[in-house]
Amino acid sequence: MASPESTVERHYSREGLTDRILAALRNAGADTGSLSYRDLWPFDQFHTRGRDATVELAQLAGLQPGMRVLDVGSGIGGPARLLAAEFACRVTGIDLTEEFCNTAGRLSEIVGLRDRVEFRCANALDLPFDPETFDAVWTQHTSMNIADKKRLYAEMYRVLKPGGRVAIHDVVAGRVAPIHFPVPWARDASISSLITAEDMRQKLEYAGLKTIVWQDTTVEARTWFQARAKDLAGSASPRVGLHLLQGADWPVMIGNVARNLVEDRAAVVEVVLEKPAR
Repeated sequence: MASPESTVERHYSREGLTDRILAALRNAGADTGSLSYRDLWPFDQFHTRGRDATVELAQLAGLQPGMRVLDVGSGIGGPARLLAAEFACRVTGIDLTEEFCNTAGRLSEIVGLRDRVEFRCANALDLPFDPETFDAVWTQHTSMNIADKKRLYAEMYRVLKPGGRVAIHDVVAGRVAPIHFPVPWARDASISSLITAEDMRQKLEYAGLKTIVWQDTTVEARTWFQARAKDLAGSASPRVGLHLLQGADWPVMIGNVARNLVEDRAAVVEVVLEKPAR
């Protein structure tokens, strides 16, 4: 029987992903020999509201130049590159999917940011870092695939320095169940592990973290997904976009997320918590 981790990795893996991305960029008229990290925004911000949500969360978390940040579930490296380029942080990303980690490293090298970001293939439930290593721990749209939330949050707490902050942008369960599948993080219920916002907060605070910011951004997320679904329904798929990561059923996934948010089957939160100083 396959482990949950291997099933999750298979969901996200796309053989030859980096080459496919570069080919799509060239077909769209981009010079892949002189790319900026900004050129990757149409597909490397793999979460609700894209770049806007990343910047918003970084500001809420109070990220400062020189901070060492751990990005848990770093995907192909979009948020890590943005935090390095615009907030002058040094970012380490970890992800379960080897193809994502390889693509993240190669794209970061192409856009000239490899000296400020690094990526490692690792399990978020067993982080390969010493205690109190990072000034901030960051995660966007990752915990939906992780059933053991207590261990996830305990690991984040362990590697965070006293006084450091955890910044989270995640999809949580709504008041109606079940959700409609497929969605970007799962094609069926076998690897989807949503919990309510109340349960999430309880588990985070049980890990020892103190809530600084807790805001529901479901309305903004719903509007964003509805706009994406309308765009995809009204025209051919763009040459460069998140469909490069998810395949042909991306339009169906987008439509289902919008429907889940409208029907209160899912919600979205942005959260900042702090590890108490000694």
